[in-house]
Amino acid sequence: MINLETPRKFRGLIAQARQVAGQYYRPISRKYDLAEHDYPKELDMLAALLDGMNAGSPESAGARTSKRQSSEHEEGVRNGSNLSTCLGIMELCWGDVGLLLAMPRQGLGNAAIAAVANDEQLKRFDGIWAAMAITEPDCGSDSAAIRTTAVRDGDHYVLNGEKIFVTSGARAGAVVVWATLDKGLGRAAIKSFVVEHGTPGMEVTRLEKKLGIKASDTAAIRFSDCRVPAENLLGNPEVDVAKGFAGVMETFDNTRPMVAAMAVGLAKASLDRARELLQDHCALDYRKPLLSVSHAEAQLYQLEAEWEASRLLTLKAAWMADNRLPNSKEASMAKAKAGRMATDVALKCVELCGLSGYGEDELLEKWARDAKILDIFEGTQQVQLLIVARRLLGKSSKELK
Repeated sequence: MINLETPRKFRGLIAQARQVAGQYYRPISRKYDLAEHDYPKELDMLAALLDGMNAGSPESAGARTSKRQSSEHEEGVRNGSNLSTCLGIMELCWGDVGLLLAMPRQGLGNAAIAAVANDEQLKRFDGIWAAMAITEPDCGSDSAAIRTTAVRDGDHYVLNGEKIFVTSGARAGAVVVWATLDKGLGRAAIKSFVVEHGTPGMEVTRLEKKLGIKASDTAAIRFSDCRVPAENLLGNPEVDVAKGFAGVMETFDNTRPMVAAMAVGLAKASLDRARELLQDHCALDYRKPLLSVSHAEAQLYQLEAEWEASRLLTLKAAWMADNRLPNSKEASMAKAKAGRMATDVALKCVELCGLSGYGEDELLEKWARDAKILDIFEGTQQVQLLIVARRLLGKSSKELK
């Protein structure tokens, strides 16, 4: 049974993450929003500091990607690294989402490695900074339509194809690339490969200019006869038609709660700042019924309720992962709810604060731009709702499209 209180062992982590958000991220937040594609050098020192914290702790000190639990037979309720990661992300994204995504060794590809890699691969890729490459020019939300191919050639796989919208694609040390071993076998043949930067045949073709999260680089990458060692195929190389896409989709069960946590953190920042800016106009007396308060107060209360619901859904999805419970439905529910909530909250806070929220003197303006991507990447709002519907109705992807 889940306990809604923050576990005591994570309270130090949360305090550290909030300190990083307030003292490291926010002071340079606007700087790298205005200087898109410039690498935030300040993060190198911070990454080294977090590595030192993590070295002495079994849990994450910041927003390190979640790892599988080592024990198959551990009894009782566990609050593990999935939950701690989400709690840390919420605090760090109270500071800046783009800077979190730009942190060395914190890439979404690391979650893919944690989800499907075998024990030897987990050890070999420990400490690597990995981006994740899924989306293609002709394949967006439908990951099963991937056209990038991987053909076995001796001790290597030869990759050909193009990936777009790869977060940290130019800066990370490696990219986890999704490719198909056989287009005729559909979803079951899709596997993920760790491709290190500098591998011949791998080329970053451009960096995108974006609405928000400008501190984070977003790259397009082309693979032309790119030879990748066979041992870099994550997990089982066999194509299991019966299991289908499930093995690869485990990645999303890890990463979607993380993206939901980003949305929760950004929305909390927006609400906190809106309260500060409106404190002379809104008493915010929670004892009064909504019908007896001003419109602005009522709006803030409603936004807070949406935020709390998103937060609890996110923590539940992460907690289920820690306790080895199937969480695909809950991960999609959290991502759908939190992504939409963050956009609504950030824009409404800008609206409530008027000119103060709309100008570049306030980070509210930036958070409103940053929020939208959280409703798009790692599966759009529409895709999440479709997944939830399939789980609730017991339908397959073929039966419900």
